[in-house]
Amino acid sequence: MNTYLTELNDKGYIDEPIDPQLDLVAEIQRLKKEKNAVLLAHYYQEAEIQDIADYIGDSLGLSQQAARTEADVIVFAGVHFMAETAKILSPEKKVLLPDLKAGCSLSDSCPPHLFAKFKEQYPNHTVITYVNCTAELKALSDIVCTSSNAVQIVESLPADEKIIFGPDKNLGDYVRRKTGRDLVLWNGACMVHEIFSQERIDQLRREHPQAKFIAHPECEREILDQADYIGSTSGLLKYTKENPADTFIVATESGIIHQMQLASPHKTFIPAPPNNACACNDCPYMKLNTLEKVYNCMRFDLPEVDLPADVIARARKPIERMLEISERLGL
Repeated sequence: MNTYLTELNDKGYIDEPIDPQLDLVAEIQRLKKEKNAVLLAHYYQEAEIQDIADYIGDSLGLSQQAARTEADVIVFAGVHFMAETAKILSPEKKVLLPDLKAGCSLSDSCPPHLFAKFKEQYPNHTVITYVNCTAELKALSDIVCTSSNAVQIVESLPADEKIIFGPDKNLGDYVRRKTGRDLVLWNGACMVHEIFSQERIDQLRREHPQAKFIAHPECEREILDQADYIGSTSGLLKYTKENPADTFIVATESGIIHQMQLASPHKTFIPAPPNNACACNDCPYMKLNTLEKVYNCMRFDLPEVDLPADVIARARKPIERMLEISERLGL
């Protein structure tokens, strides 16, 4: 065990050799039954991981789904803050993350100790944090929100209520414009959604004049101003299913296109390009997870994501408040 812990500290995952003849998919399915485990895959994971997951979706929805199951073990093929959220909602379950170094640039852009000092500058403000943040940041919050309910959460509060919104400044700016509320924004962002190339998107739209351009609200304002539809990852997927258009230019992490293609095989999906040499925009953290890492993670029950009981208790309250507001609003 000590050898494995040393390896985790060094690499972030269990790098145990795997027989190349092994049927990884069959072995992962076997381990799920043997350990009473549920495998969650975020929309941004590699297609082969999505294809063997028990549930595929957005981060909070996956954690809620896992909490409703009778599983003893949650294997979260996503990033670190997502595994933390699963632990907050299922403290009695063991939560595994295939690679501990699967972090998040947005989450990293808001260190809790700095946010606490920021908060002190704005007394009597209600703190709303986007779910894409650490457990410690959630614990400093009054309400958590998602990209699909952020606007409604803000609108549910009295018009004169003072609000701090973090950590994503682009989502915060989008909410501010949609609600007309004067939000105090933390200066954080997701690197994936900040590097879309307006010039290359404009070129794509000229090449595909009938295409619908859809974007996640974590994108910068200039990108959102061009969009035919703005929505959460699940919202974007739903839009592509229901809209009669046959071509979509998609401004979010390209992993979602796998589910879009499965749901609408007759339609064409073009990833919006970033301002580098790549044709699509991948999150390097999301792509750290592999089938091999999922297998070893389940085989050795490591890496495990755990949290102190007091952090779980404090971080759970703003999530529960969000769920109460969402239920009241029928979201």
